[in-house]
Amino acid sequence: MKSVQEQMDVIRRGAVEILVESELEEKLSIAVKTGVPLKIKAGFDPTAPDLHLGHTVLIQKMRQFQELGHEVNFLIGDFTGMIGDPSGKNETRKPLTREQVLANAETYKEQVFKILDPEKTKVVFNSEWMGPMSAAGLIALASRYTVARMLERDDFHKRFTGQQPIAIHEFLYPMVQGYDSVALKSDVELGGTDQKFNLLVGRELQKQEGQRPQSVLTMPLLEGLDGVNKMSKSLGNYIGITEPPKEIYGKVMSISDELMVRYYELLSDVDLTGLARVRDGVAGLPGGVHPMEAKKALGRELVARFHGEAQAQRAEEEFLHQFKQKEIPDDIAVVRFPSGDPVWVCRLLCDAGLVASNGEARRLIQQGGVKINGEKATDPDAEISSAGELVLQAGKRRFARIIFG
Repeated sequence: MKSVQEQMDVIRRGAVEILVESELEEKLSIAVKTGVPLKIKAGFDPTAPDLHLGHTVLIQKMRQFQELGHEVNFLIGDFTGMIGDPSGKNETRKPLTREQVLANAETYKEQVFKILDPEKTKVVFNSEWMGPMSAAGLIALASRYTVARMLERDDFHKRFTGQQPIAIHEFLYPMVQGYDSVALKSDVELGGTDQKFNLLVGRELQKQEGQRPQSVLTMPLLEGLDGVNKMSKSLGNYIGITEPPKEIYGKVMSISDELMVRYYELLSDVDLTGLARVRDGVAGLPGGVHPMEAKKALGRELVARFHGEAQAQRAEEEFLHQFKQKEIPDDIAVVRFPSGDPVWVCRLLCDAGLVASNGEARRLIQQGGVKINGEKATDPDAEISSAGELVLQAGKRRFARIIFG
C-alpha cells in the first residue's frame, strides 16, 4: 500500500468533508502496517434503470479506493429502494415495487463495472439482512433513534415546519441505511452531501453495536451541463453513460472551461499532477494544458470508459467534422410522420426523439437551442405544417430529418 499521506492526497481529491479525518488516518496507518485493507461502502438505490455522470462521482471515488488496495462493497439498496430515499425531497416518494427494483439493479451491475474492477468489487444487496429481519427486529432498530433527532435533518425539519406530510416509513430509511454499515462492518462510507445525516446514523448504530464507527466521506453533487443546477434528467442537463458515443463527446465539448476542471477532478482518471496542469491551462499559467486540448482529452476518456477506445476516436473525428465545419452529420436520423393537421413544435421534437419531454423542448427553444431548417426557433407554442420534409436540430448535436406523408 502507499503511505498514509499519499493515500489521503488521493482520498481528499474532490471530497467535501471527511468525518473524522484523524480517525481515517489512523485506520489507514493500521492497514498499511498490517496489510489488511479497509472495508469501503457506498450504497445505491436502483430507482432508475440507467445512470448519468452525476451518479458516477461516488463510483469513481470507490475506484480510487480500489486502486489504493482497499475492499469495496458496492451496496445495491434493493430493500431501501422499496422505501424511497427521502433525502432532499419535499414530499413522500412513491416506493418502487420489488420487480422494478430488481430490474433496475441488474442494469446497475452492468453499468458500474465500466468503472469498478469487477474482480475487486463485492456486490451486496441489503435485502440479504433486512429481508429476514422480523417485525420485532425492525421495531427494535427503530427504537434506537428519536423523532427529535430525525427532525434535526434539514429536509424533515423543513417539511415538518412547512406542514408537509412525513410518512412514518420515511424515518426508517436512515435507520436501515445505518444498519447496512453495521451488517457490513464498514470502515468508510461514501455518499453525496445530501446523505450526510444518513451516514452519521451509521456511525451511531455502529457505536451502539460495539463496532469502531465508520469514517464518513461526502462528495459533491455534480453540476450539469449548465454549470449551475445538479445534473438531472428532468432538467435535461445530464450526460447519460449509456448515451451514444458522439452524444457523450459532444456534450463534454459544450461545457465551460471552469466546469471542465470540475469534471476532471471528480470523474477523470488523470493523476493529481495532470489535474494541476489542466487547472493551470484554464488559468493561463505556463506549463498548463490548453483548455481545448484538455476538453478533447476528457471527452475521449469518458467515451472510452463506457464505449471503448475505437468509439472514442470515432466520436472525436465526427465532432471535428460536424461542428468545426458546421455541417449536418451524414448519418442523420430520418423520422416519418403522417401528414395532416399542423403539429406543435415541442411535440414534434419529443416524438422525433430529440428531447425527453415537451417541457425540455420548451426550455430548449426559450434558450435558443432549437433550429428548423437552419433557422432558430423562437416560439415554443408554434405549430408546424405537416407537409413535405424539414431538418430539426436540438442543441448542438441532435438532428433529425422529418418526412411527412
